[in-house]
Formats: sequence, C-alpha cells, structure tokens
Amino acid sequence: MRAVHERTGKALADELEVERSLIGRTAGLMFRPPLEPGQGMWITPCNGIHMMFMNSAIDAVFLDGKERVRKVYPKLPAWWGVVWFVWGAASVLELPPGSTSELGLEKGDQITIM
Repeated sequence: MRAVHERTGKALADELEVERSLIGRTAGLMFRPPLEPGQGMWITPCNGIHMMFMNSAIDAVFLDGKERVRKVYPKLPAWWGVVWFVWGAASVLELPPGSTSELGLEKGDQITIM
C-alpha cells in the first residue's frame, strides 16, 4: 500500500505496512529497525501512540475516519513517551523522521491510502 498527500501529490510512504490486529497495533514499530525513506506503518484504528521500546524517532500523522489529517507530530524521539489521545483521530501513519517536513501538512489535508 501507499500513502499520498493529495494536495501535493507527494508520497508519504511507498511501502506502507498495515496493522489492524490488536497485537500488531500494540507492538507497532517496537523493537524494529528504523524505517527507511519511503517506508511507513498505518495503524488503524488508533487515536494515540507510545514511543516506548522504539529504536528511532518517527513522524506521526493522525488521520480521521476519512483519512484527513487531524494532527502531525514531527520527529517524535525514541522513548519520548506517549501521545495520549488525538481528538477525532481514527488511525495514524508512522513514518521515518523528517518525512513530513517538506509537505506542509495541514489539518484537513486529504491523504490517499491505496
């Protein structure tokens, strides 16, 4: 799967792993090597994340039920803590750090996941 920022047409991830099971959503990227450019994980449903046992920083893009941006957390450091709850979020894209810096993501921007 891929995740594309509709307004700019730029890919957030060309290789998007999808986690839907409870175990997969809970573990996420824990204990894994850092994401490479173009990789990402889509965790759905999800409205909060933790960074415990993470080996690297990530960009986290929380999306609503129609895959519109609700909140962006750039460069969350490994072991940083918890994003407890993002109001209105239904899923999160976890991406390599810096993936969102040049896109100018704004609340309400459409992300196409295909």
